Amino acid sequence: MTFKQLEALYWIGRLGGFAQAASQLNTSQSAISKRVHELELLFETALFDRSQRTARLTEKGEEMFVLAQKLLAQRDAAVEQFGKPGVVERRIRIGVTELTAMTWLPRLVGLIQQHYPKVILEPDVDDSLQLRDKLMADELDLAIVPDTFADSRLPHKVIGQVRSAWMCKPGVVPAGGTVRLHELARHRMLVQGNNSGTGRAYDTWMKEQGVQPANVIVVSNLVALTGLTVSGLGVSYLPRQCLEPLVAAGMLAVIDVTPALPVVRYVAMHKGEHRSALTSSIMMLAQECCDFTRMFQAQGEAEQDAGGG
Repeated sequence: MTFKQLEALYWIGRLGGFAQAASQLNTSQSAISKRVHELELLFETALFDRSQRTARLTEKGEEMFVLAQKLLAQRDAAVEQFGKPGVVERRIRIGVTELTAMTWLPRLVGLIQQHYPKVILEPDVDDSLQLRDKLMADELDLAIVPDTFADSRLPHKVIGQVRSAWMCKPGVVPAGGTVRLHELARHRMLVQGNNSGTGRAYDTWMKEQGVQPANVIVVSNLVALTGLTVSGLGVSYLPRQCLEPLVAAGMLAVIDVTPALPVVRYVAMHKGEHRSALTSSIMMLAQECCDFTRMFQAQGEAEQDAGGG
């Protein structure tokens, strides 16, 4: 029995088909079939019910799937514990929000490539709720999202925070002085909605303040939300520091609102049973480079900043 045979059975069982497993393992469907056939000959039992259109495990196949999952996890743990970081070969699927992709994701990718050059990184940019669901469905190894999805099955590590501010096109809200939140709510509000971790956090916060705006437009895409705010369609909460260039250019104006928006913590989450040394290391790298203050930060910028350049 080989790890390649176990990998074939495991990914067929997990993804639901021979073709999907072949794609995951970067090989041909015939090679996957051959590995499964070898296992079936070795144990003299059918592991898949071939009378169905989809690849369905037999009872013995289910037992072998559980065993394969354990053995492959132990193999990965051994490689990560005793091997040099530079020789670890694995795919790591990381889910991030749009804001992370727009700011410090390039730095994280650079650090991962530097420390684990043979790791294949598969990023997935989506809203927070979808990323949480993908993590639960084993479609991601790690998700970096706002800390609004408390779940005991998803251990997390705080990696940073985002400070947002209410913004609008200059002139939409009269400049000068402080605006109370309930007064601001008389304007049309552009919000991110409950699929967004930030949208969920601020919706809950406004309700706690006794404010429920009547005129709301939900915009799930952060770039679109910024563009619509720049166009003068309404007021919105936007990440303060990374949009400073638009404020400096006179395209956006920051509104002084009381009470001020709370900061939103970002966390790196994983499924409890899937934590590995590699996952833990990447969470630490994320904590090291998490910075929502500037757009598209590359690893070279980080090194230059550290050197005072």
